[in-house]
Amino acid sequence: MTTTAETRTAPAAHAAKRRRPRTEALWGYAFIAPTGLGLAVFYLWPVLQTAYFSFTEWGAFGGHTWTGLDNYVRLLGDPEVGQAVLNTLLYTVLGLAGIPLAIVFAALLNRPGLGGVSVYRTAFFLPVVTMPVAVAMLWRWLYNGDYGLVNQVLAVAGIDGPNWIADPATAMYALVVVGVWSSIGYNLIIFLAGMQAIPRELYEAAAIDGAGRVRQFFRITLPMLSPTAFFISIVSVIGSLQLFDLVFVMTGSGQSARANPAYSRLQTVVQLFYERAFVTNDRGYAAAIVIALLVLIAALTIAQFRLQRKWVHYV
Repeated sequence: MTTTAETRTAPAAHAAKRRRPRTEALWGYAFIAPTGLGLAVFYLWPVLQTAYFSFTEWGAFGGHTWTGLDNYVRLLGDPEVGQAVLNTLLYTVLGLAGIPLAIVFAALLNRPGLGGVSVYRTAFFLPVVTMPVAVAMLWRWLYNGDYGLVNQVLAVAGIDGPNWIADPATAMYALVVVGVWSSIGYNLIIFLAGMQAIPRELYEAAAIDGAGRVRQFFRITLPMLSPTAFFISIVSVIGSLQLFDLVFVMTGSGQSARANPAYSRLQTVVQLFYERAFVTNDRGYAAAIVIALLVLIAALTIAQFRLQRKWVHYV
């Protein structure tokens, strides 16, 4: 009888074990459902809708008609799009200079026995939490060619400074300075956390072998920070390719912006999208521009993931 009872209870126990993973899976789906629904509604659906609109042409009073690949053919032959892409890529490449600067500042703040580290970290991080519009307005005043503080300081040294944002030779570099200044605090905090996670035993062993601080930095700190640097480079490139607010506030929009002699050197892809979508009401073409930007971001991100195998060292 005992054998018979065990035989009867075995399938029931097996069925209960099978029901348990299903119940756990249902609870898991229930917990991620709000986030998944938000991503689908506010991210996935707008992307799909924009992709559809990129194959259409919009009228002046709304409504759209299917035009196929006409917008993309027009995009490939548009010199303004090509210049905007070059400007955006140049800003992205020059903006990567903020990464080594952040590493250097993080290394200085990571020195043992340094006092006031929290004050320095706060000072560096303040631009990150400041509204981009406020940052752009501040630097627009600093760069002013007539009464800007930068030129006032240069005048003390006998140097006649240019109108930084209106001069095609200096406009892009002035913009990059603002971008690096705005983001260096975020990068510094991430690098500082990465440095503090490096085992102190490695530095102690290197010191016993006679390695100085400079050699320890290049032989231990930089290799151990390479995963962090890879993360920062991904975030920086994606953020730089979507640059809009700094250029929009510092140069303006529409005819007032185009009166700036350096406007063609500053116009980014996102700013061109804004003008086509909301100024000239060419929304189908604007959608094609932003989809092309999405493809560019994806391509560069994939390239970075491929290249990281050659320089990123995982412990």
